[in-house]
Parts: sequence; structure tokens; C-alpha cells
Amino acid sequence: MSTPTPAGYEPEHEQFRQTVRAFVANEITPLHEEWERAGCLPRSLFQAAGTVGLLGFAVPAEYGGPGVDDFRYNAILDTELNRAGAASAAVALSVQNDVVLPYLTSLATAKQQRRWLPGVVTGDTILAIAMTEPGTGSDLSAISTKAVLDGEHYVVNGAKTFVSNGQNADLVVTAVRTGPDPHRGLSLLVVERDTPGFHRGRNLDKIGLHAQDTSELAFTDARVPVANLLGAEGTGFYALVRNLAQERLSLAVGAVAAADSVFAQTLDYVRTRTAFGQPIGSFQHNRFTLAELATELDIARTFVEDCLREHLSRQLTPARAAKVKWWTSELLVRVADRCLQLHGGYGYMREYAVSRAFVDARIQTIYGGTTEIMKEIIGKDLGL
Repeated sequence: MSTPTPAGYEPEHEQFRQTVRAFVANEITPLHEEWERAGCLPRSLFQAAGTVGLLGFAVPAEYGGPGVDDFRYNAILDTELNRAGAASAAVALSVQNDVVLPYLTSLATAKQQRRWLPGVVTGDTILAIAMTEPGTGSDLSAISTKAVLDGEHYVVNGAKTFVSNGQNADLVVTAVRTGPDPHRGLSLLVVERDTPGFHRGRNLDKIGLHAQDTSELAFTDARVPVANLLGAEGTGFYALVRNLAQERLSLAVGAVAAADSVFAQTLDYVRTRTAFGQPIGSFQHNRFTLAELATELDIARTFVEDCLREHLSRQLTPARAAKVKWWTSELLVRVADRCLQLHGGYGYMREYAVSRAFVDARIQTIYGGTTEIMKEIIGKDLGL
């Protein structure tokens, strides 16, 4: 089964796609199982990605980047990594490019950008974002990590959890409370690796995405320079909400690519695996299951492409981003589950890619905002 080429891509985008595919084949696929066992991606992956131009697309040329603010390049990278079954690497590089970098390009001062952006492009500086707290899930207004101004520093106390790239990160964009107002009291600080009082906790033991370092972070009287404040104090909540639409589109792009991949592998499997003297794909129930999934994947792919076009023209709304995120992530979970079932007992074996796809998929309906939160956003947009 061949996946249709997305609409709206120019020859230079397809040339970039070939670069990404070569990078994945040479730098990721041969080592991915080793990284899964290690429980963490090597820093050298980011540096290798930077060497071939896979990081910091929107970074201006004066700071070492290509200065190309075109999310189609991000989408191609997200797609090809997920299509290759490299979900852990996809998350890590997506956090770098799609999730955290926009805060630096849109909020950082020229002086801050000179300090931070060149390393982001080369992969020598790894990014993370710390929003979720042990007692706070998707409710940003409930963030309690405090930052108290003390001369030229903020003194930060609190804890964060589920931080992707948490072990590797050199810069952590951290949501902190600088005032009592649930929304206007939030600010963003960039916490650097060697900040006094900043501690990394354990690399969390997850059921999937084993190679993706997801961590707990702690701040005990951590002294963060005022010079590391992103934007104006008290504007953090609005910056987070504004950037979440791109993050959710990125997750949707990856979800559809991952679902396409596991579906294609399963289609090949059911054509060759036999039972009762015939290919298992020829049984009506299995044919109908695959026909339904193929149809839903076409719908999802079209939906994502439409949202991508809106995003490129700055018209993607938070509500529409929530729709595409929950729909595609739930579809990926369903596709992975049905495809594992069609593999029978072999689908439960780690040597089959469908088993990893199944456990890697499960987080998709949770991170970036749970399906339930996405539906709340959509409901409020409907005036309900």
C-alpha cells in the first residue's frame, strides 16, 4: 500500500523528505533498538540532525538557522520519523523544533536569541518544556511552582513531571507562578542546565517510548537570572495557549504517519499469513476491519492536510487544533490495537514492530492535552 503524497508540497519539500529518509535509515533505524534498551536517546542524535539541517528551520540566518518559517518542513520530519517506527526520536526532535523553539523565536529578546539559538540549530543545545506538575495535569491555571524576584534573580521552588527530553535538556522553558492570578500570574523562565538548585529526578519508566527520556525535575531555591525571563512577566499563560495549537498539529501529523505505517505493515502480514488454507486477510471480518481503517486513515490524512494549510496561513484555531489532535490520536490507538489483533500471538511479541507501535501509541491520547480536555476546548468554542 502506498501513502498518497500530501497536497501543497513543492519540489524543495520533497527533496528535503529524501534527506530525512536517508538520515533515518543511516542514523536512527540501525540504533533504535539499542536506544530502547538504554532508555534514553544519545545527545549525538541531535548533533547529527543539526549537521544535516533538520533542526531550527525558523531560526534566522543571523543566528545560524535557515530562516525558513514553513511548518511543512517540520511536518515532513515528524511524518518520516513516525513512518519509520522511530516514535521516541520523533518526540524528541518534535519537542525541539515544534514545541519549544517557537517560544524562543517569538518571545526571546535579540540578546537571548544570540545566546541560545545557534546551539539549538547545531543540536548542541537540547530543549525541553516543563509545564505539568505532580498534582496538576492539563490545567495550566493550577500551576504552583513559584518564582519570587530577588534582585537580579528569580528564586524558584517546585516540581515538574513528564518532561520530554528531561535528562538531555540544556534549556528548559519552565512555567512558573509569579503572581496569584490564575492566568496573569504565570510567567516563563528559561532554566539552564547548570542552574544552582535545579535538579533532575529519575528518568521515568514508561510502558512505551522507552528511548525517549521523560523526567521529573525539581527546583529548590533555584536561582534563575532575570535575564532568562521569556516575554513580559505575567504573560506566560497566554504564550502557552498560543503555542499549543502548533504542538497539537504536530502530534496529529505524527499520529497519522504512525497509523499509516502500522497499517501498511499489517496489510503485508495478512496477505502472507495463512489460516485454514487461506490468507487471513481474505476472511470477510478481517477485510472489513481493514477497509474501515483504510477509510478512516484517508479521512484523517485529509483533515491533517487541511489543518496544515490553515496553520501555514495563520488561521488554525485552538479549537480546530484540538479536534485534529483528539481525532487522530484516538485513531492511532484504534489502528494499532486492531493491527495487533490481526497479527494474533505474534503481535504480542517484541520482535514484531506492531507490538512497539501499540505501546508507543497509547500516550498519544494523553500528552499534549488529553482527549477529554480537547473535547472541553471544542465544547467551549461551541458556546456550551
